[in-house]
Amino acid sequence: MEKKFDVSGMTCSSCVANVTKAVEKLDGVTDANVNLMTNSMKVYYDENKTNDEEIIGAVEKIGYGASPAGEKVKEEDKPVDDRENALKHRLISSSIFMIILMYIAMGPMIHLPTPGIFHRREGAIIFAFSQFLLALPVVYINRDFYISGFRGLKNRAPNMDSLVAIGSLAALVYGIFAIYMMAYGFGQGDMELVDAYRHNLYFESSAMILTLITVGKYLEEKSKNKTRSSLANLMDLAPKMATVIEDGEEVVKNIEDVRVGDILLVRPGESVAVDGKVIEGASSLDESAVTGESIPVQKSVGDRVISASINTTGSFKFQAEKVGEDTTISQIIKLVDEANQSKAPIAKLADEIAGVFVPAVLIIATLTFGVWMALGYGFENALNFAISVLVISCPCALGLATPVSIMVATGKSADFGLLFKNAEVLENLHKIDVIVMDKTGTITEGKPILTDIVTDLDQDEFLKIAGSIEKNSQHPLASAIINYAQENDIDLEEITNFNSVSGRGLNGEIAGNKYLAGNIEYMLEENIDLKDFKKKAEELAGEGKTSMYFANESEVLGIISVKDLPKKSSKDAIKLLRGMGKKIIMLTGDNEKTAEAIADEIGVDQTLAGLLPQDKNKEIDKIQKSGKKVLMIGDGINDAPSLAKADIGMAIGHGTDVAIESSDVVLMRSDLLDVVSALELSKATIKNIKENLFWAFFYNTIGIPLAAGLLFPAFGIKLSPMFAAFAMSLSSVFVVNNALRLRRFKPRGVKRSLEEAKFSNEKEIVKEENPIEKNEKITKIKVEGMMCEHCEIRVSEALEKTGKAKNVLAKHEDGTVKFVDSGIAAEEIKKAVEEAGYKIIKNKGEDSMEKILKVEGMSCMHCVAHVKEALEKVEGVREADVKLEEKRAEVKMDKEVSDDALVKAVEGAGYSAKIEK
Repeated sequence: MEKKFDVSGMTCSSCVANVTKAVEKLDGVTDANVNLMTNSMKVYYDENKTNDEEIIGAVEKIGYGASPAGEKVKEEDKPVDDRENALKHRLISSSIFMIILMYIAMGPMIHLPTPGIFHRREGAIIFAFSQFLLALPVVYINRDFYISGFRGLKNRAPNMDSLVAIGSLAALVYGIFAIYMMAYGFGQGDMELVDAYRHNLYFESSAMILTLITVGKYLEEKSKNKTRSSLANLMDLAPKMATVIEDGEEVVKNIEDVRVGDILLVRPGESVAVDGKVIEGASSLDESAVTGESIPVQKSVGDRVISASINTTGSFKFQAEKVGEDTTISQIIKLVDEANQSKAPIAKLADEIAGVFVPAVLIIATLTFGVWMALGYGFENALNFAISVLVISCPCALGLATPVSIMVATGKSADFGLLFKNAEVLENLHKIDVIVMDKTGTITEGKPILTDIVTDLDQDEFLKIAGSIEKNSQHPLASAIINYAQENDIDLEEITNFNSVSGRGLNGEIAGNKYLAGNIEYMLEENIDLKDFKKKAEELAGEGKTSMYFANESEVLGIISVKDLPKKSSKDAIKLLRGMGKKIIMLTGDNEKTAEAIADEIGVDQTLAGLLPQDKNKEIDKIQKSGKKVLMIGDGINDAPSLAKADIGMAIGHGTDVAIESSDVVLMRSDLLDVVSALELSKATIKNIKENLFWAFFYNTIGIPLAAGLLFPAFGIKLSPMFAAFAMSLSSVFVVNNALRLRRFKPRGVKRSLEEAKFSNEKEIVKEENPIEKNEKITKIKVEGMMCEHCEIRVSEALEKTGKAKNVLAKHEDGTVKFVDSGIAAEEIKKAVEEAGYKIIKNKGEDSMEKILKVEGMSCMHCVAHVKEALEKVEGVREADVKLEEKRAEVKMDKEVSDDALVKAVEGAGYSAKIEK
């Protein structure tokens, strides 16, 4: 059983270690994960052997408070803002008394004007007693240090507060002792005794230690609150109210009262309350808060909407499908919270050290005092060194090193649409060696379009058979066939005795006649005559198309080919991943030729085709047995076993709930560039944690010997307790603020996505000129000499410095640079690029490397696919971007292609075209 608890009274990593040990000693507890950052604890235990009461009792026995998550424990376990405000008031009150105390104590030394009664031998006791009276309020205001510290000592679980309490109390007691000795000296007429003690009071040290530690605590809490803000911001995104349509009336309800099946109305500017499906109206939704996608997404009837999306334009109605804790935003909040609660393996090192750290420091302080006394340096020096050791050694920084970095990283990853399920995954992700990817829906769009129909029958008759068989199928290829049939007004028949054969195909009866649909293996298993269709299917497979065979009980009637186009970002993402040293393997159930065509297009290292779900598992197992760590990326139900089998599973956000549940990381934007982001964020987070741990260990390694007086005999260097307290406070603040640097981290995957998004909505066509291609809004140039991302940055910065080029997007791979043009002249562009160390490529007499064709006769996306395919077969054409709505094709070329060749290619596909001037 897993249960969360709130824990109060923890101040450092020693507290974490103490609570962990106390709970894990209980019979039936298998693991206790204690988090200093969130003052929480997650316990895994056998409810037949222990219970909540015993767990809470174990925590309280060693001096801390605990309660089931959500219930307040003690007064000090206040909401975040209250803790910060309480520390602020403590700091202000302490500072007032401490400043007066320091003025009285140090004023005479630096010749500040002070009352005469404090001067000379006659005012010694007044001078000392006034300091004592001013120190008492500071001690009282900061009494929590004493309560917590001595409670820890009593329960044999010393913590940071124990060190502060002992150090400050020792200084206070010594000051009181000095007052008694001066009184005794006056009584005995021993003025030398009075003089010996009146200049060696430690009241200011006691007050200063407490005040400076409070300064550190306040700054630490302030910084921690910034860290916690990621989760708080996520929680703020969740809508609180919703407009529900009941009996034709609009009723505003609390979000908790919305039920599955309710009809909700969303107006412009409002947030989508729950997950559901649009049933009326259309709009554009900003999903950036949930998926990280910066461009609004168009939604119409039948489309799904996700909670916390913001409606930007029209009103629409939708039916609730997931409510309460099942909504997307609730699941995101849950995942981020759980990741914050979890502990990375690297944190165990800090916990193990913290468990023995405070007792070790108490022993070192005692030895320090004894050694200096034995060496004859006197009680005052020995006490000074011992107090300095106690104060400088407080292990706050050690306890914060890991959790603050994890909390910042998980919050930041949620901003990017990356959800890590626990801190262990965040730590280990960048260590993987091999990335295994499913093809359909992961590398490709997952929305195949029909490209070819080959049959000896009448095409409409054949489509009726194919569409009727496929309408009961859930396969992505089936939707392409059904959509095409509907677009061509083909009436589909009812099918009986429907059967699905996993990994092979399906069969059923139409009007008493049996028909089959599936891959070639299924046809061969059923002894179906393939006729000449096998050869045609192989030709189409070479073009990256997947063919499905349709047959009666004896022979193939025809084939239908579809093509699932790779996502625009897949090629870039795979190139970046390979650049990071990762081997990329594509797994697919498609035939080998189709898979190889896609693989060649996007650049994967290895392709394994014709695989059933169980075969994917075997392949992953083989890789793991070779000693490699495997990341599996997928989106379907059939990917769930592989996601669970791999060292780390990564699910595409639009995938099935089963796949997401089986994975360790979820990519909300369903973009492979986010894999790059996830790997880089993992690497950056662990680097940040290691920096924090190094600082914490290095600080104590240097600080403790210095405080113990190691340099005093040779160099006379002595660390005062006040400076030790100040240094300890700064160490914690440094660690927290170092972790906060992760908030500014932006992985390459996110940068690339954002850069591409800047240009995605531009309607203007970029016309190429010689040497600079430009129009009113966008300018595009070719730059020679860019070899890496650093080159891209230099070129971008050089152009942006002109003040007339904005949103510069440079790509070293193809040497292109494009930007929003604010009236920059060609000479200015040339000068900026050359000053950065590069030059603009001239097109060597070519008029254009891009041509625009006006295409007539296109009526659907299948037409678009035909035209695109025809143009890209022309030698010299690199890419053809065909736009149905604008009836045009933008053709990009690696070398000059005649107008005639392009027009003939389009006409050969059955359409008409002319070159736009």
